[in-house]
Amino acid sequence: MDITKALAISARGMDAQTARLRTIAENLANQDTTGSTPGAQPYRRKVISFENRMDQALGVTTVRVKEISPDKSDLPLRFDPSHPAADAKGYVRTPNVNSFIEVMDMREAQRGYSANMNVMEVTRSMLTRTIELLK
Repeated sequence: MDITKALAISARGMDAQTARLRTIAENLANQDTTGSTPGAQPYRRKVISFENRMDQALGVTTVRVKEISPDKSDLPLRFDPSHPAADAKGYVRTPNVNSFIEVMDMREAQRGYSANMNVMEVTRSMLTRTIELLK
């Protein structure tokens, strides 16, 4: 495999993991965001999905973000009659963000990013050694 292709593939993987980390950060930042009026919808967790796509310029398959979409799981209810978004029974819809799941997803994304970074470092080292041999 061409060294520049290896660098490009790793860079695309890092881009995908960066987008994943941004989505997770947005979820964590909004985990307490409820509506401000009765019946208003709270923040809905976002999930990211990836796809493999052929990169015609490189001639290899790389990973890309397919879409970032809202999580369709149920919104939990919390009893808080004093909240401005409480319904007639005193329940408030809260975001479907679970910080434990987000932290686990974050660790996985960090490991993926780190693995791609290691590939880039090894590839760069190989390129440097090749240039030194040619001197």
